[in-house]
Amino acid sequence: MRAAPEREPTGPRINESIRAREVRLIDQNGQNVGIVATEQALARAVEAGLDLVEVSPDANPPVAKILDYGKFKYQEQKKAAEARKRQKIVEIKEIKMRPSIDDHDYDVKMRSIRRFFDEGDKVKVTLRFRGRELAHQQLGWDVLQRVKADVESIAKVEAEPRMEGRQMVMVLAPR
Repeated sequence: MRAAPEREPTGPRINESIRAREVRLIDQNGQNVGIVATEQALARAVEAGLDLVEVSPDANPPVAKILDYGKFKYQEQKKAAEARKRQKIVEIKEIKMRPSIDDHDYDVKMRSIRRFFDEGDKVKVTLRFRGRELAHQQLGWDVLQRVKADVESIAKVEAEPRMEGRQMVMVLAPR
């Protein structure tokens, strides 16, 4: 008889740890055998030199498959790693401006913002006020409204402009 491999508490139940009296059995060739007593399914698995793995414990009766548990676990890990690799982590890039920004500087910042959106990142536009500029917050508001209007076709406003201490902040996300 083949020794049952150790099972993590989070993984599927295998061999003797399957608690159901009967299971819907799928043999090593992928053929649906039907509903069988767990002992009989376990005997078939031992005969084939493989493990009985509960693949769908929530079904009624649970679905069990005859397969090599080590190989099954390895393939699950590969699938999980592939899913993690394909996942895109959205970063928040920050663009800093001043209320009295010059047209050319503004255009350079806008090119950067568009590049960030092309990469799928969010952009936090920060407008820093210095000294007496704080008395003219309307100038900063106007700059942020201009940014919002210029990227309207490729981005949506996630957080409207608001004051945070000496700076005005707006967050944009790609459409």
